[in-house]
Amino acid sequence: MQDPILGVVLVAFDCGGVLLDCLESLRAATGVRLRVVVVDNASTDDTLTRLHDWASGAAPYTAPADSPIPLTASLKPLPVQAPGDALAGDAPFTLTLVEAGVNGGFAAGVNLGLAELAARPDVDRFWVLNPDSIVPPTTPALLAREAEGAPFALMGNRVVYLERPDLIQIDGGCIDWRTGVTRNIHQFAPHPDTPAPEVARVAFIHGASMVASRQFYAAVGPMTEDYFLYYEEVDWALRRGDLPLAFCVGAPIFHRSGASIGSGAPGRVAAPFSVYFMTRARLRFVRRFRPTALPGAYAFSLAKAAQMLAGGHIAQAAALLRAAHGLPPPPVVRRRLSPEAARRAFGRSRGRNG
Repeated sequence: MQDPILGVVLVAFDCGGVLLDCLESLRAATGVRLRVVVVDNASTDDTLTRLHDWASGAAPYTAPADSPIPLTASLKPLPVQAPGDALAGDAPFTLTLVEAGVNGGFAAGVNLGLAELAARPDVDRFWVLNPDSIVPPTTPALLAREAEGAPFALMGNRVVYLERPDLIQIDGGCIDWRTGVTRNIHQFAPHPDTPAPEVARVAFIHGASMVASRQFYAAVGPMTEDYFLYYEEVDWALRRGDLPLAFCVGAPIFHRSGASIGSGAPGRVAAPFSVYFMTRARLRFVRRFRPTALPGAYAFSLAKAAQMLAGGHIAQAAALLRAAHGLPPPPVVRRRLSPEAARRAFGRSRGRNG
């Protein structure tokens, strides 16, 4: 009996070093055949060069000192396939590179990867995984086999802080509909002592690690792209109809939270870039799914900005207030994006709270 196939989508942007760590951890997976698609969202650094040098064996791989599990260099060379290339069905690992050409945001990158995997009829599960993750060797096979024969929309698994592998980042998420704020279930709880969540409590699966079924993808379609960053996975989960969410117990990943976009993490304040897009996405999400909650969502934004100012985080507060009022981002945010990426991100103005 052949090992199951699991498709994997990694959306990369200026993350060459951590991407290679993720790929090496995936190559060590056992009991599964992985069809990995790396979507490069127009990286401005040497991500693509490092990827090709790694795959060819031209650049020796060195594991990071802070890896929570042992990582060793896999055999090279590894062919880097182009989109649509024929893949050997019995290959334990294949790597396809999709170059987006422009950074259209997280969902746009994911959608390119999903389209590539969906065109391969032997792939029934699509694992969206952040490239700043390190994966234990048994996790992919568990995700490929969990809920076999049972329909599901999206499947989650435990995401653990790589910087603090004793602490959980998220076991699925909840939504406070008064403000649109999402909450990570079991965040900062001890791992592995904390039991898995009750699936009935889970409103969405975190975008750092979520498995979409082909049935869900065929029924609902791709992710909504106009958030650019954040809330795309929440939106996707709420469009699932009657298909349930699922959770795979005992299949953790280790995640360098916000390595490329500056999200908050233990001991680290979120960067203005992250704050701006998180606020804009939250208000856009509330307008789309619960417009009666917009006053509460806006009031929360003002209170959060005041809290940031009191803590001396002036740049973060300024970014939040501009997002809350539907204004263009401050220069510290805009200069992180190319002109074309900025047009993608800000070309869908919806007015205040849009």
